[in-house]
Amino acid sequence: MVRRLITSFSHAWSGFRYALRHERNMKIHAAAAVLALLLCAALKVSGVELLFVMLAICLVLAAELVNTAIEKWIDASSDGPSPLAKAAKDCAAAAVLVSAVFALCTGIIIFGGKIAGG
Repeated sequence: MVRRLITSFSHAWSGFRYALRHERNMKIHAAAAVLALLLCAALKVSGVELLFVMLAICLVLAAELVNTAIEKWIDASSDGPSPLAKAAKDCAAAAVLVSAVFALCTGIIIFGGKIAGG
């Protein structure tokens, strides 16, 4: 059982590394996540604020991973351009956009107030 658990974590980590190495937007999201966490430390955000920042980070990264998986699956299983494949990819990208807008709003609310207020 432990071996299966370790194998599962290994596969998950491989997927994360793949996306981070090969997907430009994942690199951007990861850099923004590091910046957000550094800002949390520098601005001494509260525990609740940190949880919201971490939630936003996790939502964006998870959405980007699912988007990447959907895109790769469609690319591997289709012979060429298809209106349905385009719709699926566009919807997956929209999920990333929705989560990124939430993250941006979270950052504006938490960091904006602290920076403006001094």
